[in-house]
Amino acid sequence: MSGPLIIAVPSKGRLKEQVEAWLADCGLDLQAVGGARGYLGGLKGLPDAQVRLLSAGDIADALDSGEAHLGITGEDLLRERGEELDARIVLLKALGFGRADLVVAAPKSWLDVETMADLEEVAHDYLARTGRRLRVATKYLAQTRAFFARHGVVDYRITESSGATEGAPAAGAAELVVDITTTGATLAANGLKVLADGLILKSQAQLAASLKAGWSQGQLAAAERLLRIVEARTAALASATLTWPATGETAEAKVVDALVAAGASRRPHGLLVEIGQLAQASLALTAAGLGPVTAARPDFVFEVSCPPLEALRARVF
Repeated sequence: MSGPLIIAVPSKGRLKEQVEAWLADCGLDLQAVGGARGYLGGLKGLPDAQVRLLSAGDIADALDSGEAHLGITGEDLLRERGEELDARIVLLKALGFGRADLVVAAPKSWLDVETMADLEEVAHDYLARTGRRLRVATKYLAQTRAFFARHGVVDYRITESSGATEGAPAAGAAELVVDITTTGATLAANGLKVLADGLILKSQAQLAASLKAGWSQGQLAAAERLLRIVEARTAALASATLTWPATGETAEAKVVDALVAAGASRRPHGLLVEIGQLAQASLALTAAGLGPVTAARPDFVFEVSCPPLEALRARVF
C-alpha cells in the first residue's frame, strides 16, 4: 500500500498567505493538524494527500531530495539547486504571485558601469590595480556564477551573504550584490542600481514536482486530482460563458462559426470565450440579431487535456 501524496507548502510569511489564499480559491482549503502552529496538514477534497509546512528554502531541498512529491516555492530557490535541475525537478505551473527579480546591482556612484560588459572591464582593471578581485555579496551562488560566466566576467569572488545583502557595499563587505528585489526600492535606498542587462531571473512561485520521489499509481492519482482542479480554476478565471435564445438560423451559425474560428469554444446552449474577448463576442452576436446575450463567469472549466498533468506523467512513468 502506497503512502499519501506529500505536498510541501510555505510555513510562514507573505508567500504562505498567498499559497493559502490560492488553494482556498481552488476549493482546496489548507487544514493544519495540531492547530495554527502545526507543521502537518491536509487539503479539503484531497484525502490522499499530506501537507508539510516548511520554509521556502526547505521546500526546494525536499523536492530536490525526493522527500516531497509536490511543492510550492519560489523559482529563484529552485534554480539555485544548481545544474541539471530539470533532471530532478519539473516546474508544473507558474502561479502568478510571489514575484521578484534576481538582479546584479552596483553602486550608483559607479557612473561608468551600466552593463555587464562595463562590469567585466571594471573587474579586470580593479584586479590589475589592487591585486584583489571584486567581491559580490549574494545568497544565490549557483545562479551568480552561471550568469557571470555567460557574460564573461571572471575577475570576481563571491562573499556569501547571511543577512541583508543589499547593505554589504555600504558596510565595506562587498563591491557588488546579486539579490532578489520586487520594486528595487531597497536597493536604491542603499545606494545601489540594477545593471541594464543585470536581470538574472524573473522569479515567481511555482508548483513543482520531484522526479527523485518515489511515485506510486495512487500518489499520481492524487496529484492528477489536484492538478485538474487548479487548472480548471485557472481556466475559469480567464473565461466567460455566453448564452442567448437560439434561433437555428443561418445567420446565427455564421457568427458562431466565426467566433469559434477566433478562439471561442462551443458549449451547450452557448460559447466559452476568453475574458478579454467577452465584449467583442457579445457585440458580434447582438449585431447578428441574437439576444439577449447573457455573460456568466464559471467557477471551474474542466478540460480533457491538462498540460501540467501530462508533463508530470511524461517524467515519472
